Amino acid sequence: MEGWTKRIRIAERIGLNQEYGFSEIHKMLILLALFLLLIIAVGVAITFGAYNISVSDVYRIVMAHMTPFGDLSSVTKLHNTIVWELRIPRVLLAVTVGTALATAGAVFQGCFRNPLVEPYILGISSGAAFGAAMGIVFSNFLLSIQLSAFIFGSLAVAMAYFLARVRKETPIVTLILAGVIIGSIFSAMVSILKYIATDSALREIVFWLMGGFYYATWNDVRLLVPIIIPSFLIMWALGWKLNILSMGDDEARALGVNPEKYKFVLITLATLVTSLAVSTVGIIAWVGLMMPHATRMMLGPDHRYVIPASAMLGGTYLLVCDTMARTLTTAEIPVGIITSILGAPYLFYLLRTRGKAMLG
Repeated sequence: MEGWTKRIRIAERIGLNQEYGFSEIHKMLILLALFLLLIIAVGVAITFGAYNISVSDVYRIVMAHMTPFGDLSSVTKLHNTIVWELRIPRVLLAVTVGTALATAGAVFQGCFRNPLVEPYILGISSGAAFGAAMGIVFSNFLLSIQLSAFIFGSLAVAMAYFLARVRKETPIVTLILAGVIIGSIFSAMVSILKYIATDSALREIVFWLMGGFYYATWNDVRLLVPIIIPSFLIMWALGWKLNILSMGDDEARALGVNPEKYKFVLITLATLVTSLAVSTVGIIAWVGLMMPHATRMMLGPDHRYVIPASAMLGGTYLLVCDTMARTLTTAEIPVGIITSILGAPYLFYLLRTRGKAMLG
């Protein structure tokens, strides 16, 4: 009886189905629609490109590599290379990175109980930028650009977390302020590296900071997918705990949940996937901020549904942006520019139409 009472209290506090009028069937249908939208976007992205390849050739190439029944005899070697070695790894990487950033955004917003939080709030982007700049400026640096960006991105969050730690607790406001401080320090060090960099190194740093999937390979996919997908599944499984954390630490303790323990686990996983994504493709803004908002508008605040919906919508959105980036002009546009151009008007719309609800 006591367990059911707790569940009722939680449902009333976080405004689940009754307040938003979303039935379980309605939510499942939305998740199914988002999954189908993602599959369609993947198919379109593989087909579209600067080099025209027919849908039938794309189908033959995919079937030849994915099944033992395929036949490449009617497909040129050039088409096979473009589809299998260039487009498909890029598409899979865009979906994986979009999933990582959107899921991390949903988790951070739930943990910090702030709808304006994004995955970079604790200094991941600044730390990763410094690590990448180190690898670019000092070419004899012991670490590769990707590994250096990952290490310093993770280090920035660890520094922010331990800086905010007070008496075995980590207050949300203090953690956010610590993240701002650490991010500012790393940003200043990036500026120093830009100042001393050569012209070619400076161009490479700026290009990296804008984000993009220019050099996507199967090795990147093999590195990210085995880490990001299990991390996503764990965060999804902890969705109910995140619902409780979003009520506040005092309410969580009253319901028998250790907020420090679950915040540490969730923030660590969100940091891991964000650091991996940023170290591989650079800084891509707005995905982690926009997608959780969009899914909450469709599904309500229940993180058991918000997390998978954010992941699918984030993968679809970033894939669409990347397809636009490589097809709108003859010269490829950094995808970070596309996401920022589309993201700023969306946030303006949210502030104008739902500002009081978002900030209150």
